[in-house]
Amino acid sequence: MEFLDVFMPVVWFVILALFLLLYVILDGFDLGVGILSLTSPSEKQRTLLMASLGSIWDANETWLVLMGGALFGAFPLAYGTILKALYGPIYLMILGLILRAVAFEFRENAINKRPWNLTFGIGSLLAAASQGICLGTVLSGLPTDADGHFIGSPWIWVNGSSLVVALTLIQGYVLIGSTYLILKTSGELQQLHVRTARLAAATTLGGALLITVTSPFVSETLRSRLFDPAFLPFFVLLPLLGITLIVQLFRSLALGQEVWPFVYTVLLFVLSFAGLGVMVFPAIIPPSVTIFEASSSVTSMVFMLTFIGVLIPIMLFYNIYNYIAFSGKVDAELDQA
Repeated sequence: MEFLDVFMPVVWFVILALFLLLYVILDGFDLGVGILSLTSPSEKQRTLLMASLGSIWDANETWLVLMGGALFGAFPLAYGTILKALYGPIYLMILGLILRAVAFEFRENAINKRPWNLTFGIGSLLAAASQGICLGTVLSGLPTDADGHFIGSPWIWVNGSSLVVALTLIQGYVLIGSTYLILKTSGELQQLHVRTARLAAATTLGGALLITVTSPFVSETLRSRLFDPAFLPFFVLLPLLGITLIVQLFRSLALGQEVWPFVYTVLLFVLSFAGLGVMVFPAIIPPSVTIFEASSSVTSMVFMLTFIGVLIPIMLFYNIYNYIAFSGKVDAELDQA
């Protein structure tokens, strides 16, 4: 049992990280397209943007629901503590997702589409910003008592470092949304999003550099981890890989490639998550509560793993099949209709 006491929390930490990564990538380009819809120059182009999401946007959000349920079951202490600390931005995120869903459905049948266009874009922006604030606040550290319960201010998420993370995440979503639209559109609309991808790549890189430089001053845990010799190879290798991917991303945009910009952007998200994982592990509530302290019983985690182990392949298969079935350019699909 001692082995399982260590092994099962690590397994569930990895599963939760996988759920979060899948959500950020899949719903990330979804939210990015929604944000970009606010700047679309015409209703026709905005319709193409919405059509690119028509068959996939609701399935993308499933990973967020699954992650919340898994966090509650595997790490109930973390679920309660993080939720209590982040009631404000979590409610704003839910509001943004509701606005998106309502606007998407009503816009299709509305005569005057402008209010629903605005609602969809604002909902996307609100959800993205709230997620960034949540991430920034958790990474900065949550004050807890000896039992791991939150003892800070309900406004702990209102701070400069969370704002920087939120703005960077918004730009990251715009980047992956732009590269997705390069894949799904053609002609003038595609060229427009080549330009937005370049701009978003530059601003995301700037935000990531700012977060990296300021993190040691914001969190003692991150500061000690960054300057720990044992982790030095990770913090040398990860930036080198990041620079390589950024260079390849700009190169693929300059060459007019369609698939590779999206691939390089996804790899950048994966690399960023790997860096975050190295910086916080084994904490589940930075800076002091670890996955071993916050986990539920081994029996509960094994029981959950039995069902989750079956569910994950099914969901992955559904997502992959969905993208294959609805692949292709959205403008060509509309012309045929």
